[in-house]
Amino acid sequence: MTRFDQLKPAFWADGPGEPLDARTFAHAGRELGVRLPIELGELLGLRNGGAVAAHCDAFPTSAPTSWSETHVPFGELLGVGGQLSILDSPSLRDEWDLPPRLVLLAGDGPTWIALDYRRSAQPSVTWFDVDLGTELALAPTFRAFAEGLVPSASFPEE
Repeated sequence: MTRFDQLKPAFWADGPGEPLDARTFAHAGRELGVRLPIELGELLGLRNGGAVAAHCDAFPTSAPTSWSETHVPFGELLGVGGQLSILDSPSLRDEWDLPPRLVLLAGDGPTWIALDYRRSAQPSVTWFDVDLGTELALAPTFRAFAEGLVPSASFPEE
């Protein structure tokens, strides 16, 4: 069993919720003009977005960011549809002057975590800080990102 398979059942803060069906997930990818990672679909198939569990609410960074010297927050994952959604990525990219070919996964401005399709059809995961005009590669794939999530409580308070 992979780390991702172990993570899935306990990924969401309140356990499984309203799931996203595979057809809607595929349609979202077509609407965004990208192929969304299957692992993202697996998580959204358990619950269509929301707060993530405390054991996976941060991602360690290789360099300091405006958020922390050691990590970035990942308190929630956007779903498809609803008040704020990955489908809002095009308008949010325009509003926040973010690069094209991003699908936003988390954030609320000025910082975002996004699937980054600028270099490949297989997206990496990148942190963006609009106010500072910076970006930091977090993981080469969404799966690697999910498997690298850790509890924010594991970092010393700064």
